[in-house]
Amino acid sequence: MTNSSNQVYPVIWHNDSVSLIDQTRLPNEYAFVEIHRSEDMARAIKTMIVRGAPAIGVAAAYGMYLGAREIKTSDRHDFLENLDKVAQLLRSTRPTAVNLFWAIGRMMKTAYETLGTVEQIKQTLFQTAQNINTEDLQTCQAIGDHGLAALPTTPQKLTILTHCNAGALATAGYGTALGVVRSAWREGRLERVFADETRPRLQGAKLTAWECVQEGIPVTVITDNMAAHCMKQGLIHAVVVGADRIAANGDTANKIGTYSVAIAATAHNIPFFVAAPLSTIDFELPDGSQIPIEERNPEEIYQIGDTILTPSNVDFYNPAFDVTPAELITAIVTENGAFAPSALVQSQVKQMA
Repeated sequence: MTNSSNQVYPVIWHNDSVSLIDQTRLPNEYAFVEIHRSEDMARAIKTMIVRGAPAIGVAAAYGMYLGAREIKTSDRHDFLENLDKVAQLLRSTRPTAVNLFWAIGRMMKTAYETLGTVEQIKQTLFQTAQNINTEDLQTCQAIGDHGLAALPTTPQKLTILTHCNAGALATAGYGTALGVVRSAWREGRLERVFADETRPRLQGAKLTAWECVQEGIPVTVITDNMAAHCMKQGLIHAVVVGADRIAANGDTANKIGTYSVAIAATAHNIPFFVAAPLSTIDFELPDGSQIPIEERNPEEIYQIGDTILTPSNVDFYNPAFDVTPAELITAIVTENGAFAPSALVQSQVKQMA
């Protein structure tokens, strides 16, 4: 949904159900899907009707409440056992985005720690899901402002390259990487966004470009293999991307192709920023080699709509994410400030998460 200022809110509690912008239909059709059951939410996450790590976390939180609402028992033990099954279903949808697991974990912790009747637990779960939604929106606005402060001071108006979509559509609203873009645009620091198309699902061409158009932000869509050329031509002043999971050492998993952009940015001495909430940092993983990488249907590579792009009898490899090493990252921008990747392991940063 959008409001009068064209801000986008992809996950909304509305009329006793969850209303999702169907991101698989953008930019050609601005449509909504109403979610009433936890199984439908799991399907929406898996099929990328809702996507982007923070938005998946918000959707999963509401999915937990929907699942709780479906459980017909007044026995606390039975209720918690069945709620754990809902959690398992939602966890199985997307393995890389840690916000999914963080939100589900917070909902389960709430259920176990809430005293009172099953109905009281359900109401507390609903409130917790709404809190997660509100907190993420506030977090993104803070990330945007901290990112603005971290951007190069010259030139006065910057061109920023981004990869995939880490905008309002990928969060509760405002965005992480596009949150930085929005804050820069608001303060007159942004000249233009360059959006990688982001094969194979084209989130940059379809979603990032769509969001920029909604707000009148100048945007140029380029193919993924043009990024280094644009950097060499002096067209890019900074790169800002989102993240699906960040290891304790700062290694960052984001949409496939991000690693290539980071290498090109380093080669051209262009700052490379990762914008993500603290909930995206997985302090249990020492480095990026242990981040699970989702592999998706090869149809995403060989077919667009009804058009087959490749000859038959060839093999396909379709990892949805890659891992950018911490040494290629200038700073990780969170709701509590911008940190060098090496600073994430410091106790004060970890305590913020």
